[in-house]
Amino acid sequence: MKIPEILIVETVHQPGSLARVLQVIADAGLVIEHLNALKREQGRTLWEITLEMDEAADRSLYEKIDRLPTAKFIGKSDRVFNRHRGGKLTVASSLAINSNEVLRDVYTPGVARVCLAIRDNPAAAYEFTSLGRTVAVITNGTAVLGLGDIGPLAGLPVMEGKAALFASLVGLNGIPILLEEKDPSRVVDVILSIEKSFGAIQLEDFAAPACFEIEAELRRRLRKPVLHDDQHGTAVVVLAALHNAARRVGRRIEDSTIGQIGLGAAGIGIVRLLRAQGAKRILGADRNPLALDRLESLGGQRSTLAEIMATCDIVAATTGVKGLIKPEMIRRGQVVLALSNPDPEIEPFVALEHGAAFAADGKGINNVLGFPGLFKGALEARAAEFTDRMLMAAALSIAELAPGTDLVPAALDPAVHQAVAESVRAAARHNLT
Repeated sequence: MKIPEILIVETVHQPGSLARVLQVIADAGLVIEHLNALKREQGRTLWEITLEMDEAADRSLYEKIDRLPTAKFIGKSDRVFNRHRGGKLTVASSLAINSNEVLRDVYTPGVARVCLAIRDNPAAAYEFTSLGRTVAVITNGTAVLGLGDIGPLAGLPVMEGKAALFASLVGLNGIPILLEEKDPSRVVDVILSIEKSFGAIQLEDFAAPACFEIEAELRRRLRKPVLHDDQHGTAVVVLAALHNAARRVGRRIEDSTIGQIGLGAAGIGIVRLLRAQGAKRILGADRNPLALDRLESLGGQRSTLAEIMATCDIVAATTGVKGLIKPEMIRRGQVVLALSNPDPEIEPFVALEHGAAFAADGKGINNVLGFPGLFKGALEARAAEFTDRMLMAAALSIAELAPGTDLVPAALDPAVHQAVAESVRAAARHNLT
């Protein structure tokens, strides 16, 4: 698994000194993700070099850098840990409590008037509390990133990250909730017991097949937006990318033969939304017979990796298996989305070198483009659920904002998230008319 490793290297400030360091890194077969000059003084520059290194990467490059006449390996940075230290969230008051009058209005005795108003009209909670801008981000830690079942506590940094993105991108409150429970019916019962605190529920990193049962039961029993992001958030961004890729190769999604490799939460979510979009022929491959049964229930066809790569115009892979798609499997003109993080089934540049018309991985086709605006729009519309119309509207909005030949826009562009929220809100309100 590729995990960022951040080197601190000092070079003499003269021509070619940094280039020699970069050549050592290139000779080790590594790609530089970021390069920052931290400081320059007394004729020397201190560099922070971010690499993605898996367990098999050659760590002798540290010594090789240190042996260069114009460079010195200082050590490794704690940048990633420093950005998580103390957590990524804080709770702050939305108004200054700076007088006894304000204190008595927001707390006792004045707050009693608001409590009684909500007792008499529960919908008033959306006006007089933060309910309408608060999302529960819930996990039991059974399918965290590419790490698997590491438990809810170890998944907390991911939940905090989701919550931080809600706050920074669309101004929502995301509240991480950790569940020490794997039984689907008990998970549902726990969430139902706390749901009144939240305007919407985001399910995160629940493993298949339990995730399907949990989401379906919550959607059946709640009149508020519930979304399993690994399924539907991923599917929305994949659909957005395919809108652009299909158009640029002169195809329609509806008429393309599509292959889905891996039928876990993300894979099933992609199949389901593509079928809703009108895709007629979707082939699916998975080692689990029950996953193939689920595919067929959605109108897909059982297949194999080899058949999909040989016959499909569009291929999406969500297996978590690094290097599963071999270069020689690529057909000229295919669209290949290898979405497993942090290691894709095939590196995009390799797929392109072997004839793919478009190729991307999970770093670019990432659900961060979808979930903030999806929840913002749903909450603003007071939607009772997420519908396919809302998901497809979000995908089209994302697709339309992709610049140039990119399949999707930049993930941190506030305009993208605002546009997604507006399209989702409009689609939700259309359902009410």
